[in-house]
Amino acid sequence: MNWFHLLRMAKWARHPPSPAQIKLGLGVIALCLAIYSIERWVGWPEWMSLEAERVPNRVLR
Repeated sequence: MNWFHLLRMAKWARHPPSPAQIKLGLGVIALCLAIYSIERWVGWPEWMSLEAERVPNRVLR
C-alpha cells in the first residue's frame, strides 16, 4: 500500500467528512445509477449514436 493512502486514511480518521459531503457523494452515485438504469431500460437514443464512415475497400499492393 502506498504511504499516501495511509496518510489520507489517517486524515479521514481524525477529521471525517461532514454530513453534507457524504450526502453530496451519495447523491452523485444515485444520479449515476439513475442515468445508467434509464439508459439500460429505455435504450440508447439514435441521435447519440455514431455512424461509421464508409471507406471503400482498397487493396494495398
